[in-house]
Amino acid sequence: MENMQKILIVLTSHSDLGDTGEKTGFWIEEFAAPYYVLADAGAQLTIASPKGGQPPVDPKSEAPDAQTAATKRFYGDFDVIDKVAHTVRLNEVNVADYDAVFYPGGHGPLWDLATDNVSIALIEEFYKSNKPLAFVCHAPSALVNTKAPNGEPLLKDKEVTGFSNSEEEAIKLTKIVPFLLEEKIKELGGHYSCGPDWGVYVKTDGLLITGQNPASSEAAAKELLKVLLLK
Repeated sequence: MENMQKILIVLTSHSDLGDTGEKTGFWIEEFAAPYYVLADAGAQLTIASPKGGQPPVDPKSEAPDAQTAATKRFYGDFDVIDKVAHTVRLNEVNVADYDAVFYPGGHGPLWDLATDNVSIALIEEFYKSNKPLAFVCHAPSALVNTKAPNGEPLLKDKEVTGFSNSEEEAIKLTKIVPFLLEEKIKELGGHYSCGPDWGVYVKTDGLLITGQNPASSEAAAKELLKVLLLK
């Protein structure tokens, strides 16, 4: 990749799954797969989160059936594990230092990144600066309170995807989450679409890239690289 691209990865700092007493956080595969796609392409990566330090991991993403080649690589990569343990605080990030941003999912973002003013301002600044933005699974929830420069919802009239109602139903969390991502995108005037549950599905609208679910995280990262090369 020419002139080593600098990419910011933003993880959630939220760990409580509503009032269930269970834990959530970021989904390991949705971080690990994009991280290695981008790093292997020569990108320089910085990891940030609202609170800085160690972001919470969704315990379900550590289950045997959630593991992939990328997660296995991550578990053996002590440099990257250490990097994740020491994320930069989001309010210390300067958009001018980066060429693009990638938001992995997990249910955590529904609670913190959706309403985090620092993250909202950051996304709006990336958008205004004509820099690519990628979000996967529940991470498009970080877009629901963002505005385009014209004051309208950033998602309005955009072709986007994200974790679907039927996928949320399948894991029985429709009554637990603060909002259903598919519904919220439609409410804001976004053109929501999705593929089959748990399949690979990515939408690109200009510089905005969204992936539907964990299976789509690697494809979303590859799409981000493609968009960066075309810029």
